[in-house]
Amino acid sequence: MPRRETGHQAGLDFGEEAPPADSPLAARMRPRTLTEFVGQEQAVGPGSMLRSAVERRQLPSIILWGPPGCGKTTLARLLARDIDAVFVAISAVSSGVADLRKLVAEAGTRRRVGQRTVVFIDEIHRFNKAQQDVILPYVEDGTITLIGATTENPSFEVVAPLLSRVRVVRLRQLEADDLRAIVTRAVSDNERGLGHLDVSLEGAALDALIGGANGDARAALTALEIAANLALAADRKAITPADIHEALQERRPYYDKSADFHYDTISAFIKSLRGSDPDAALYWLARMIESGEDPLFIVRRMVILAAEDVGLADPHALMVATACQQAVHFVGMPEGFYPLAECALYLALAPKSNSVGSAYYRAKEDAVATSHLPVPMHLRNAVTGMMRDFGYGQGYRSAHAEPGHFARDLRYLPEELDGRHYYEAGSLGFEAEAAARLDRLRTSPPLDTTE
Repeated sequence: MPRRETGHQAGLDFGEEAPPADSPLAARMRPRTLTEFVGQEQAVGPGSMLRSAVERRQLPSIILWGPPGCGKTTLARLLARDIDAVFVAISAVSSGVADLRKLVAEAGTRRRVGQRTVVFIDEIHRFNKAQQDVILPYVEDGTITLIGATTENPSFEVVAPLLSRVRVVRLRQLEADDLRAIVTRAVSDNERGLGHLDVSLEGAALDALIGGANGDARAALTALEIAANLALAADRKAITPADIHEALQERRPYYDKSADFHYDTISAFIKSLRGSDPDAALYWLARMIESGEDPLFIVRRMVILAAEDVGLADPHALMVATACQQAVHFVGMPEGFYPLAECALYLALAPKSNSVGSAYYRAKEDAVATSHLPVPMHLRNAVTGMMRDFGYGQGYRSAHAEPGHFARDLRYLPEELDGRHYYEAGSLGFEAEAAARLDRLRTSPPLDTTE
C-alpha cells in the first residue's frame, strides 16, 4: 500500500490515522471503514455510485451536499483511504489561492510517481469564483480528485464549469435509528469510546439524546461525552435525562437564515397555510421563531399569501396580515409570536382563492400583447376645449348617475378586447357573493361608441 502522508502545514490536513486519546469523543469515534459508516445507504450502500467507484478504484470528483453532522468529512476520508490516495483537507474559510496553487503543485508531483491525491475542501460554497476557477483545470485533467463538502445547494454556490465536472452526492439528515446505533457503539466501545467508564445510557435518557441531536451525529456524541462526565461527577454510572438536558443546553435546531434550510422551512410554512392545516402552520412557524428567523420576513410572506392564496374569498385576511406586520414591528420579540401565531391560524382557517393572481396574469398577457392599443376616447379626460373638440370624454357617463350605480352599456376595454373576461370568481366565502354580483354585471352588452 502506498505511504500515506501525515502532519499539518499551512493549514492543510493530511489525514492523521488515529486522533489522540484526549481528542473529543466525536473525533475518536470516526468510522475507520465504510463498513463502520452508519446511515446514508442511498449514497454509499451496495450498488451505489460511490461504492461501485471505490470497488473499481476509480473515484470521480464529487461534492457531498448535506446538513451538519451527517458524515461528509468522515466519508471523504474513507473514500480516499479505500482508493489508497493521499488525503489533503483544507477549509474554504481559512485557505486562499496561494494554498490552492501549492497543494495542486504537490499533487502534480505525486501524480508523476503514480500517487493519487484527494483534495477535500470543507465548506466549498465559501470559495469565490476566482478560487473555484483555480482548481478547475486540475479537476478536469485528473491531477486531483476533488471532494467538496457543503451544507448549501451546489446549484447556487458552485460555479457552473466546476459543477459540470463533478458528481453531486446528496447526504440526508441521519435518522433516529442511525443516531441510536452511533451512540450505542460509543457507549460500549472500550478502545475509542466510553466503554472503560462503564456508564449506561438507556430509556428516556437515550431518547432525549436522540431527539435533541436533530440528526447531527457530532452533536449527539459531544452531548453524550458531556452527559457522561456529569453522571460520573455525581458518582453515578447511569446517565439521566437531566444529564442529557444539561449537556444539550438550549441547543437550537439546525437553521441557516441565508441558506436552503431557510427557504425550505418558509416553503413548508406557506404550503401549510395554503393547504389549510393550522397545526402544521404553527409547527413550522415555531421552528422558524425558535431558530431566530427574522419575524418580519415571516409576516411579509403571510401578507403575500393573504392576497395570493386567500384573496377575495376573505378580504379581511389581508387586513389581518398587515395588522400583524404592524403589531410585530411595534411589539418586537419574544412577545411578537402572539400576533404571528394569530395571523397564521387565521390564514390557515380562511377560505382559499387564487382568483386575484390568475386574473392579473390573464390581464397582464393581453396588456403586454396589446400595449399599442389606444385608450377609448370616451374614457379619456377632456381637460381642455381642444380635447373636447377632438372627442375626448364623449359618450362617458358616471356610474353614480345610473340606476344601481352601474352604467350597464358602457365599454371600458379597448374595442379589440371587447368581451374579454379576466376575473373568474371562486365559490368560497365572500367570493361566492362576488360571483353572483359579477354574473349580474356581465349581462348587458357594451355601449357602441363607433357611431
